[in-house]
Amino acid sequence: MDQMPGEPAIAERPQKTDPIRPTDDEAIALARKLVRLARFGALGVIDPGSGAPFVSRVALATEMDGSPVMLVSALSTHTKALLADPRCSLLVGEPGKGDPLAHPRLTLMGTAHPFAADDPALPHARRRYLMRHPKAKLYADFSDFAFVRMEVARASLNGGFGKAYELLPSDFLLERASLGGFLDMEEGAIAHLHADHPDAVRLYAERLARAGQGAWQLSSLDPQGLDFVDGDRVARLAFDPPLAGPQDLRPRLVALAKQARDSE
Repeated sequence: MDQMPGEPAIAERPQKTDPIRPTDDEAIALARKLVRLARFGALGVIDPGSGAPFVSRVALATEMDGSPVMLVSALSTHTKALLADPRCSLLVGEPGKGDPLAHPRLTLMGTAHPFAADDPALPHARRRYLMRHPKAKLYADFSDFAFVRMEVARASLNGGFGKAYELLPSDFLLERASLGGFLDMEEGAIAHLHADHPDAVRLYAERLARAGQGAWQLSSLDPQGLDFVDGDRVARLAFDPPLAGPQDLRPRLVALAKQARDSE
């Protein structure tokens, strides 16, 4: 409606701003980093008795595709809840100095699935978890403990103030069908590097991943990078570009070792 002369100005209705940003390469890289570096997370489940949300802390590792893996006790409340209703959410991302809300975090939503004893993926998931959490070897094989995979349905990334994104699993998880060759060679490649090239492993972590000095061990690898552990510390070196196939690992590692030594 046109404004009549002498009438007060009509305020325009403010336009709503969508807080969700379009998913871009920076958001995808951050989501991958948060998942791969997570040693623990806040697991949200549905309490079977009350139907209310229940949250607890769980230790984490990842399968090669990036799916979170947990080792849970049958005595814990969250395990009983997951057996009754596998729907769950998982918050990863550690706060640092200053305002904790200014630090990035990722909420994963999906379902939890215990590994069957004869699941061919179990030995690989178990090895990667115990490389990340070696103290868990003391109880990992107890009858009341089980490894659980989280099948991610969607994710919400908060990269800091004003940086919210909604992601699909395909945005930050790898295609499992393409990982066969890497799965077959991972254990042998890691053992070879530790036995014959420990200095290179140290340089990858300290120099290229900028993790600082330490007794760094290579805990896992995938087409997109290397993961390291030193006690309670973890680090990741992302490949740029990612590996096209298992045959690319050795030449990439040789080139990275040279790069690391040249930087000393």
